[in-house]
Amino acid sequence: MAKNMIRLLKADEVVCRVATIGEKGLSLLLYKDARVDQKILDETFGAFGWRRTHQSIDGNLYCSVEVKNPDTGEWVMKQDVGISGYTEKEKSQASDSFKRACVNWGIGRELYSAPFIWVPADKANIQRRGDKFYCNDRFTVSSITYSEDREITGLVIKNSRGQTVYELRPNLYERKGNTDSVKNEYINEGFELQPELTDKQMADFENELYRTGVSLQDIQKRFRIEDPVMMSNDMYNKVMLALSRTRTATAA
Repeated sequence: MAKNMIRLLKADEVVCRVATIGEKGLSLLLYKDARVDQKILDETFGAFGWRRTHQSIDGNLYCSVEVKNPDTGEWVMKQDVGISGYTEKEKSQASDSFKRACVNWGIGRELYSAPFIWVPADKANIQRRGDKFYCNDRFTVSSITYSEDREITGLVIKNSRGQTVYELRPNLYERKGNTDSVKNEYINEGFELQPELTDKQMADFENELYRTGVSLQDIQKRFRIEDPVMMSNDMYNKVMLALSRTRTATAA
């Protein structure tokens, strides 16, 4: 059986679900559903090249997904246990165990490399009822990219109003070099390419860091910046304004 036969998930095959929610925002997790697993199994092994069975062991429902080795004709099995939801326990366990068994085959395993996804309150319709918070927005993945190691490098998530609520931008310098062709590929994948800062802007930025004694790591953490060179001009102006209001290190 060939290595890496299982393809990576497409953007419209990834499901967003709210993990935590509060007054200041919410976090999202990425999932796949059983229909996607079935589709990829059919694509990869053929409709007659795989099969699934379930069995109860010590009160827990297990799913076995078997794939026929085209070279030997033997069936190769991978198994996992399901976790039940709040409703329709048996159906929930059956679906969950199937999806977990499919992860063992490599379907959707790349989702484990997803970053922490935080959506601020101004980009989500969060409502409070008593002591609990709710959000009726639906979130979808509009673009996703992967590295050669099958890890997520770029991610765009939008809300039901079409507004981008989260964006992880691929590092152009780590892909194929900072060339025009790479930038065009970056744009075609659905990411908004921010203008790079000029040498003078970077020099002024570094001078302000030196004057104030503020570390680059502090700036990156406070303003959620990955690569200072790729800051937008709006973000650059916000950072420089904050630094201008900071006392000189020797005077502090």
